[in-house]
Amino acid sequence: MKADVRVLTFRGAEMTEWLDAVARLRVEVFRNFPYLYEGDAAYEKHYLSMYTRSADSLLVLVHADGQVVGASTGLPLGDAESAIQAPFTERGIPVENAFYCGESVLLPAFRGLGLGHRFFDEREAHARSLGDIRWTAFASVDRADDDPRRPVDYRSNDSFWARRGYVRQPDMKVRLPWKQVGETHETEQALTMWLRPLENAR
Repeated sequence: MKADVRVLTFRGAEMTEWLDAVARLRVEVFRNFPYLYEGDAAYEKHYLSMYTRSADSLLVLVHADGQVVGASTGLPLGDAESAIQAPFTERGIPVENAFYCGESVLLPAFRGLGLGHRFFDEREAHARSLGDIRWTAFASVDRADDDPRRPVDYRSNDSFWARRGYVRQPDMKVRLPWKQVGETHETEQALTMWLRPLENAR
């Protein structure tokens, strides 16, 4: 099943034809802990359209057995929504100097193949090519260690991100509303930024 895994990259409007498939994948993966997101494909497609409007955005797509099984996004911070930009401007980091690594999603059967590293490799290489980028960053949802919804076998990605050179920034918060699994309305969720200096930026 995993022999025909292909990694494809698309920029800006090139990713439009993949929005439906990526939206469905995001709904499936984000329903699980830690996001616990009760999403719908129509909303996800609308959110992803932000990337199609940025000429310098990137979609890294994992394709296998005729379907999209993984996806990762990124775009210059200046092209991201204001809620994502806010903690950077508050810190005094110019938005034109940062690249936002959006969410990565991958079906469980395709994890452990090095694709998580590939997602970061592709986005960081793309960020270096853009000129004035000095930082790469992403946001991770905050969940308490004793959250009763945490699966017994859940493993945090914190150590993986740290090995990639990212450092959690407790004072750089993003607050976004979404409906969690089992809820009837949206509630505000807190996410924390992780930053990495982009070495060898041109």
